[in-house]
Amino acid sequence: MNRTFWLKKAVKFVFFGTLFVAAAGFGTQALWNWLVPSIFHGPILSFWQTLGLLLLSRILTGGFGRGGHGWVQKRRQWRQHLENRVAHLSPEEREKFRQQMQRRCASWGRRATPPYEAPAAQSA
Repeated sequence: MNRTFWLKKAVKFVFFGTLFVAAAGFGTQALWNWLVPSIFHGPILSFWQTLGLLLLSRILTGGFGRGGHGWVQKRRQWRQHLENRVAHLSPEEREKFRQQMQRRCASWGRRATPPYEAPAAQSA
């Protein structure tokens, strides 16, 4: 393809990446310096200390390897576990399980979807 196209794309990526890191750094610094010294009598951080803290938290919580964050892997494992359990149920048990899950999870802010009802047949 066109070299200038890829060069423009790379420059745009670097620009917005730098902008994002700076905004995250300044936002975290502002929140830290607003809350931590007054609540916990902790230190005030500079911008570079804040970026170091963000980098450290990224290393400790998610790492930089493939597979995403730890919570993504846990979610994937949980979904696989649930699918394995549901696969052995009869159709009636699956429907009962689905209805129970909808009832239990409706309180988490999601709306429980009503069961599908076929439209009434119109007489001609």
